[in-house]
Amino acid sequence: MIDEKRLERFFVEMVKIDSPSGQERELADYVIKHLKDLGLEVSEDKAGEKTGGNAGNIIAYLPGKNKEAPTIMFTAHLDRVEPGKNIEPVLEDGVFRSKGETILAADDISGIAPIFEALYTIKENGLDHYPVELVFTVSEEVGLLGAKNLEDGSLKADFGFAFDSNGPVGTIIIKGPTHNGIKVKVKGKASHAGVSPEEGINAIKVASLALGKIEQGRIDSETTSNIGTIKGGKARNVVPDEVSMEGEIRSHNPEKLEKETRKMEEIFQKAADELGAKLEFEAENLYPAFEFSPEDEAVIRCKKALEKLGKEPKLLASGGGSDANIFNGKGIPTLNLATGMEKAHSTDEYVPFSDLADLTRLIVNILQD
Repeated sequence: MIDEKRLERFFVEMVKIDSPSGQERELADYVIKHLKDLGLEVSEDKAGEKTGGNAGNIIAYLPGKNKEAPTIMFTAHLDRVEPGKNIEPVLEDGVFRSKGETILAADDISGIAPIFEALYTIKENGLDHYPVELVFTVSEEVGLLGAKNLEDGSLKADFGFAFDSNGPVGTIIIKGPTHNGIKVKVKGKASHAGVSPEEGINAIKVASLALGKIEQGRIDSETTSNIGTIKGGKARNVVPDEVSMEGEIRSHNPEKLEKETRKMEEIFQKAADELGAKLEFEAENLYPAFEFSPEDEAVIRCKKALEKLGKEPKLLASGGGSDANIFNGKGIPTLNLATGMEKAHSTDEYVPFSDLADLTRLIVNILQD
């Protein structure tokens, strides 16, 4: 029923449109044109202005045959990571890869292209369907900024599906963590390292004392912790007076997140006090956790749609964040579904075309009884 040649064309055309975070204008215009050609109501919000980008989130709506039926949202993001310009996609042995030293941008064109083809399929075949709301977000890759800047109450959806997870079609992310971003600054005292080291307070020593006691990596089955960057010192002959660090803590359990955050701060503070340094510690919650049960409506609908394709649903928890976290936090229950993409954010990224086709059929099935 679907037009695989058209699906392939959509994927190739959109992958070739440069769309780094904050510079999604050209791809946004492409998306708007096709949505209007399909007869959808289309609008663009002010997220770009709020985040310093040149395009906002694209929101579109297609009424269903049954006005009393729930409205289903599909969402994918318009931006991509670097190196993501001048991409040359190639299809070899049924698999899309990039030609050259770039990513493929299957993250997240492998979500957008199937949405397009599913809607064209529904329209051309006159299929009955539930009301559909589409949200194509900007600046997802740099902190879920587009989704965060959606106006509360601007969406109609009762529940939704984000297409932004790796793995074969059939993988359903029913559990995602909440995430604290950590910024730490240790302020010591500079002094000549050879003439008067005793007059200085070594900020690097303070940091190392704390880092030696902080548990990092996988804390338990629900929680991870990491200090990812360290910057400090001015010269080899100067006692370093300042060190800055950035890290994160993630957990599926909000109480564990706060416990580990407090523990990290206490360890840094104790090290600073011990050596007479000052500490600045900042923790910012970047997105909320979410969790679905197998009996939730969105999960049941997705499982039935997969079974029509002859696929076994695979319910998983994820350690990563996505726009699904934000939509769940805004009160729209949203699952994150796999699109078939693998090795995203690398030049080895790829996606089997069969997964793009399967995802298209899955979307069509989700929209029907």
